[in-house]
Amino acid sequence: MGIEADFLCVCFLFFLTFVAPYRIKLLEKAPHQGNINKELADNIPWKLKGNNESLIRRMRNTGPNDVVSKNITIILEDLLKNYESSQLPSHGKGHPTVVQTNILIRSMGPVSELDMEYSMDCYFRQYWRDQRLSFVGPIKSLSLSIKMLERIWRPDTYFYNGKNSYVHTITVPNKLLRISQDGDILYSMRLTIKAKCPMELKSFPMDRQSCPLLLGSYAYTSRDLVYHWQNDKSVNFVAGMTLSQFDLMSYPSRNFTFKRREGEFSVLEVSFNLQRHTGYFLIQVYVPCILIVVLSWVSFWIHREATSDRVGLGITTVLTLSTISLDSRTDLPKVRYATALDWFLLMSFFYCIATLLEFAGVHYFTKVGSGEIPIDEDEWEDCDERTEFIGSTASDLLMENSDNRRRRSSIVCPIYNTTSLYQSPKRTSLVSSIQTSPSVKVTVEKTTQTECKLARWKQFLYCLKGDDKFRKQRQREAAALDLNTRGHHGSIRHVNSVSLIDRVARIVFPASFCLFNLFYWMTYIMTQESFKWGDNKLNPQSH
Repeated sequence: MGIEADFLCVCFLFFLTFVAPYRIKLLEKAPHQGNINKELADNIPWKLKGNNESLIRRMRNTGPNDVVSKNITIILEDLLKNYESSQLPSHGKGHPTVVQTNILIRSMGPVSELDMEYSMDCYFRQYWRDQRLSFVGPIKSLSLSIKMLERIWRPDTYFYNGKNSYVHTITVPNKLLRISQDGDILYSMRLTIKAKCPMELKSFPMDRQSCPLLLGSYAYTSRDLVYHWQNDKSVNFVAGMTLSQFDLMSYPSRNFTFKRREGEFSVLEVSFNLQRHTGYFLIQVYVPCILIVVLSWVSFWIHREATSDRVGLGITTVLTLSTISLDSRTDLPKVRYATALDWFLLMSFFYCIATLLEFAGVHYFTKVGSGEIPIDEDEWEDCDERTEFIGSTASDLLMENSDNRRRRSSIVCPIYNTTSLYQSPKRTSLVSSIQTSPSVKVTVEKTTQTECKLARWKQFLYCLKGDDKFRKQRQREAAALDLNTRGHHGSIRHVNSVSLIDRVARIVFPASFCLFNLFYWMTYIMTQESFKWGDNKLNPQSH
């Protein structure tokens, strides 16, 4: 027994002299290697602890995180050791893999009518379960680098109506991968999606549009892969998000199956129901057009002798409407049908052009201008009339003669020829009385041939034909009416008085335009259809 006790004492002294200092040096040089943890530090003899308290404290503070990192690496290597990334998680189990999806939209717009597309910036998240990646450990979920995506299976999701979508890569690719102990995987990315939005613009700018977003698998049929929305609120928006030109009315979502040549595919759809703001178009188009049409009616109160003024005003309003019309169509596609805005602009054009045509009618039927239509001397003699002057003295006759000469320059077709007053007794007879008084009035009596009055429709046909004979006859009738009025009433009635056509137009044009506006706004506002699921118009041959 004495020999054994001596041997143990020698071994203990050897341990204290050589082995213990060597282990301490290893801990100082490589504190991050091996499974160094609190248990290792606690197993060191008490005396060693007392002599190296600073070293033991550093071991306890730095050891656990490095141990966890080492364990995660070991776990992932063990999980991916026999992992086949080309096979679905449900391969060989007789049921499809279910992928749950949700979207958080950060911003939306612009919505382009010209290209019939819209864009949005969103967080696109997908969830599925892969039991081959389940593990047991102290950590409930692992947040991994996106490099792990290349080594595991992930759904081949794409957007059916997408046009130019991309993943944000500044400053690094905006992707996230997280795996839980049960094998549940979260795959999230930040996307900017540009998608087609077929629009019906017949009611533009009082229209409502429904812009869909369709997503599904590119290669896996519904027997292998099925998509579901995660819950009833799988599509959400960041608080305070607004669109510049639309109001977002609703955004319903649904699942359905789409048949393609390869089979049936599971598809998710969300429809963004939008209603357009009309305030911009009211300020920029509707109100200016209404004011321009009202401005064209000013010509009804301008004298019909002011030809250049009335025509110039009408041409100006037409050209202004043309400018507004061209500007309003720049952001619209060249559709085969007329929009609500087009109908309003067309009606505004109609009223401005009708104002010009109204003046043409006034000019043709009733305008007898001051020297604008010269009349030959022969035409003066064609007026087959008999006029008798009853005056007091020769001075009155001469005064009347000078008045007639002045009137000749202001009336196109007078009824009598003043130059034949003394020379042609066949047409004019002069009876003078020696007894005169200042109170005697000069009167004119005229007799004209009885003419058959033409029907209204014949007058209209002559107007369209531009018959000169009919026009001259109208001029003679107007001059005869003027002379007759002066002879019976003792006062001059001007031929160029307000036209009856102008008087009627002052009432008809504003009243009809107000009725048109009432009918227009009631038609497009009261008959707006409610949103409903439309045909997606997915072409099986194009997918």
